[in-house]
Amino acid sequence: MADQAPRAGSPLSRAPWSRAIERLFPGYFALVMATGIVSLAAHFLGMEPVAIGLFWINVVAYAVLWSLTLARLVLHPKKLAADLADHARGPGFFTLVAGTSVLGAQFAILLRELGVAVALWFVGIGLWTLVTYAFFAAVTTKEGKPTLAEGLNGSWLVSVVATQSIAMLGCLVAPWFAAPEVPLFVAVAMHLAGFMLYLPLISLLLYRWLFFEITPQQLTPPYWINMGALAISTLTGARLLQATGGSRLLQDLTPFLRGSTLCFWATATWWIPLLLVLGFWRHVVRRFPLAYDPQYWGMVFPLGMFTVGTVQVARALELPGLMAVARACVWPALGAWLVVFAGMCVSLVRCAAREGAHG
Repeated sequence: MADQAPRAGSPLSRAPWSRAIERLFPGYFALVMATGIVSLAAHFLGMEPVAIGLFWINVVAYAVLWSLTLARLVLHPKKLAADLADHARGPGFFTLVAGTSVLGAQFAILLRELGVAVALWFVGIGLWTLVTYAFFAAVTTKEGKPTLAEGLNGSWLVSVVATQSIAMLGCLVAPWFAAPEVPLFVAVAMHLAGFMLYLPLISLLLYRWLFFEITPQQLTPPYWINMGALAISTLTGARLLQATGGSRLLQDLTPFLRGSTLCFWATATWWIPLLLVLGFWRHVVRRFPLAYDPQYWGMVFPLGMFTVGTVQVARALELPGLMAVARACVWPALGAWLVVFAGMCVSLVRCAAREGAHG
């Protein structure tokens, strides 16, 4: 039948573009996450042309990645399902949720298009529900599970980022609703759920780091999400504090939110030197080669998110001195985005040339 996926060995399945779609990295929406948050960091620090330019790049990236993902669903559904149930690759699907929410935040903040942001918020909630329960159910019930050392990595914390991203965008779109306390309640619930999810995951990751041998190959860029998950928790807490006028519940929770938000920011800051030291060990001491990998977007995103989170916590907690930290951090975030984006472009050109030569 016409609607069936192409059989293995068919001309369609052997086509270079089909093979590329089949191999699509599930976490590639981290490109959207990283580009969107660096755009917002530029906006908050007065770099408006950079912010708008990155916004339009992000719109194109989001559309292209969704086209490729839907094509993969149609052409290679078994491969997509296998990735979703995979301990190492499955968490990458949470980038669909976070990427959607970050793009929604761009529409709300840069263009003041709350209607589009609301639509993306609802899409994000639907994706969060689907990916969360499909992934955790799949890895719970699958047979032949990997060991903790083999199956657990930093990308698992994207589940926390996805949860917090729904809360973050909920704060931004709340004024669009006739009853803003409803989306704000959802935002509070997701913020707290994200934090509670972070605690067991980061405990397992630290246990894996400290008591199992780790190689340079295993110390992948998504471990920066150890910090990034706290940075987006900081941003969400700050946004909730700025929205207290729209909810009695938020007013009652203000003391808790002030303390927890500062705690998230301080702990995110604690992670940065350690991650830099481990990066030095990986690439300088152990001489692991630097080459483009889509997982590097998982490093760019935390750098941008820490910048934006610092800006918002400075405003919410009335700590203007932290703006100097944000102004210093935006440059590494922009630099990392440029390097990884250039690496991606070079990699795509080389892959196209290689497929053309073999095709």
